[in-house]
Formats: sequence, structure tokens, C-alpha cells
Amino acid sequence: MPLVVGVRFKPVTKVYYFDPTPFENFQMEDRVIVETSRGIELGTVAMATREVPKSEIKSKLKRVVRPATPVDLLQAENFKAQESVALEKCNQLVTEMKIPIKVLQAEYSFDGSRLLFSFASEQRVDFRDLVKELARSLRTRIEMKQVGARDETKILDGYGRCGRRLCCSSWLTDFHPVSIRMAKLQGLPLAPAEISGMCGRLLCCLAYEDEMYAEMKKELPKVGTQVKTPQGGMALVRGLNILKEAVLLEVEGNDHYVEMSVAEIQVMQPDSKSRDKKEVNPPAKDTERDNGG
Repeated sequence: MPLVVGVRFKPVTKVYYFDPTPFENFQMEDRVIVETSRGIELGTVAMATREVPKSEIKSKLKRVVRPATPVDLLQAENFKAQESVALEKCNQLVTEMKIPIKVLQAEYSFDGSRLLFSFASEQRVDFRDLVKELARSLRTRIEMKQVGARDETKILDGYGRCGRRLCCSSWLTDFHPVSIRMAKLQGLPLAPAEISGMCGRLLCCLAYEDEMYAEMKKELPKVGTQVKTPQGGMALVRGLNILKEAVLLEVEGNDHYVEMSVAEIQVMQPDSKSRDKKEVNPPAKDTERDNGG
């Protein structure tokens, strides 16, 4: 199995594999200089040197150039300190040129040869003049990167409705698909204000318990199923409480719904004879349609 070391370039972001040869074992939080597709970069070890299955290696591993030296760290801090100045300059030019973008972040590369601006915009923007002016003022190569609503919120940070720091900026390294089906399965109100996060998209936390809800729902009768209550009466399932493993019942003779545990009720199976009869003798209209009538 290949020997790798996991490196992260910013907090709460994806971990990338690199070839540590010929250096000795790297430990967590070690700072390293690595070779990337964008040039030489400074990263932090997020996974100590170890062997991993070949199936986890998606492409040819790039190498670790060397462990970072005190000079490397001082240089990185120097460029880090200049990022706020660069961001202010960019925002000033955006205002003067009346470009409809929101500049979120400025990031220097390890050696200062490249400066990346992350921005948000609701439309396509021609920022060629902005790039030229920034390159002239800051004397480095300028790159612009448009980010989506989720990435914008991750950069800006904040606190969610739960009172805790946003998942995307505190620990979530990748965004997973979230669908309205997840909210329906959990019985949540479908009003956008109730199931949307600060980014305006569906809450990431809807996906955390989706698999558990799906598994638990399999053990519950479907809405509309006829059941028998402990008192011997008949009732119809009108709703589900998945977490409590209970159902909401419309009991014959009652004008209100009753909640009961699934363990207390008996699901009534459909009459097998009548079901078989329906399958053997389908409705005439279906026969005509199958025959092209």
C-alpha cells in the first residue's frame, strides 16, 4: 500500500494526500511545503504519515518538498498580514468601477507570487479592468474566483438557529447534497424560512439524520393503513411520529385523533383472496388500453 501524508491548506477544508518520501514520519499539525497544481504551497499535516489502500489514490501523488522552516512560516505570516490591505484596495476599486460583486476574501500564495480574490455575484461580470488595476497596484498576479452561497457563508462565518457556530465554518469540510425530500421525511414545515440556513439554501443538518429516519420509517405502517387498537376498535393511520415510533390514528366512532405506540396496535393485512382476484381479472379499461383500444 502507498505511503501518504494528509495535508490541509486552510482550516475546515478538504485533506489532500501527498507523497512524504524521503522524509521521516510527519505528525499532526506539522507545517510542510508541498508541490501542488498551483505551485509551491504551505500546508498543515491533518493526517500523520500512514499507508492507505490504492483505491483511495485518485491520481498521481504530488510530493512534499520539505518540512517548513521558521523562515517559511515568517514569510507566510508576512503575506497573511498584507491580505487585509489587499482586500480593502479591491473593495475600493470595485466601488469606483461600480462592478456588481461582493469581494469576500483575499489570499496570497506561499511565495506571494499570486493573489486570489474570492467574490460572490448574482450575474456574470467582466472584471478584466479590475484585474489589470489590481495587478498594477499590488504588483503580483491576480486571480478572481466566484463562489456560491454556501461557500460565501463558510467564509463569512456566523451562528445558526441552533445557537451554535455554523457547521460549514466549524467542522464540515465538504458540502453534501440536501433535498426537500429530507425535510418531508422528518415531518418539518416546508416553509423556506424554517428549513433554510444563513446561506439561503436548505439546512445542511437535514442530511445528518436522513438515513436513520428512512430506516425507522420502514418499521412503521404507511399513512392510510387500517389497524386494530388495543381496545379492539378499528382505526386508520393519519400521521407518523418517527422518533417516538408512534402513529396518529383516526379511530372509528371518535371525532379526534389519538397517538399510539406502534407496539400497541395491530396492522390489518388486506384480504389475500380479493387481492388475487384483482390481479387475475384486471379492469376492462386496462385490457382495452393494453390492446390498443
